[in-house]
Amino acid sequence: MPMIRPSRILKKSSITVAFLIKQLQELRGGGLELITVSGAGAAENQISQPISNRPGLVLSGFTAKFSDQRVQILGNTECYYLESLSPKARKKAFQTLISFPIPCLFLTDDNRMSDELVWEAAQKNIPIFRTPKPTAAFVSVLHDFLADQFAEQQTVHGSLMDVYGIGLLLTGKSGIGKSEVALDLIERGHRLVADDVVVLTHREGNVLIGSGTDLVQHLMEIRGLGLIDVRAMFGVRAIRFHKRVEVVVDLQTWDPEKEYTRLGMVDEHKAFLDVSLPLVKLPIIPGKNMTVLCEVIAMNHLLRYYGYDPAVVFQERLQERIRQKGPDATRGIEYFGHDFE
Repeated sequence: MPMIRPSRILKKSSITVAFLIKQLQELRGGGLELITVSGAGAAENQISQPISNRPGLVLSGFTAKFSDQRVQILGNTECYYLESLSPKARKKAFQTLISFPIPCLFLTDDNRMSDELVWEAAQKNIPIFRTPKPTAAFVSVLHDFLADQFAEQQTVHGSLMDVYGIGLLLTGKSGIGKSEVALDLIERGHRLVADDVVVLTHREGNVLIGSGTDLVQHLMEIRGLGLIDVRAMFGVRAIRFHKRVEVVVDLQTWDPEKEYTRLGMVDEHKAFLDVSLPLVKLPIIPGKNMTVLCEVIAMNHLLRYYGYDPAVVFQERLQERIRQKGPDATRGIEYFGHDFE
């Protein structure tokens, strides 16, 4: 299986309008129902900014600071404004807009445009599309898609698992057993997102979304066994196509000279794309059940998320014992009653 050892950071500089339309039409549950009013220029025109724009001020004649490289959206306000003008003023206002090299126009709320204005746009190679989706809803879908397309991406070597709803990124040197741990987690009912090559995408709000590659998808390479298809073998319940990465679990060869955390009072972190993630270093020694430890890491992260940190609880108990100057060790219960054998 092809492997990407070095971590690489990627970022798109532009996408074509034709690519945008194809992807929006294929969105699951999108319901955009895009109709091509004029497709001239869709294959060549480039979108280079992840933000859309409503050009109401430009239609009224104010063109200073106009962001012409953005996707332009004509909603009810813009279309009603054009309809309120005389035919001559309407044509002039629209010509002002298309005098800029805008990539494309979207008519939302099923608004229509006269054939004359459509022809004017076609002469400038500016494609026009129509959708019955309300403006706010369409802008939301478009914003999410463009933000994803222009987000920074980084490829890392590891395995990404969904364990109890927590995205665990298993890292470590080649051959240490990441895929074997991931396979055992799958057998216990957890879900594989990606193995060997994980593509991290930086989304808004300091969120990292991990996914696999088109080539590898949900194949796994097990040394001594070869490639296995997780989806074909375990079914669709065993896979996910993307998942937020929340904890990094670094598998390490046991080093008796190294100090490993025992109480968890000192948090370690690892950064990808400037997003800091909790880091757990797991030393591998014979007899250690790495799969169960990964499950515990996920559950412990959930507890912390909901405000319970066992390390903090222990520290508070310890400080209370020091204040009381009590004995170092006592039974956890003072009286057993009749519950004995």
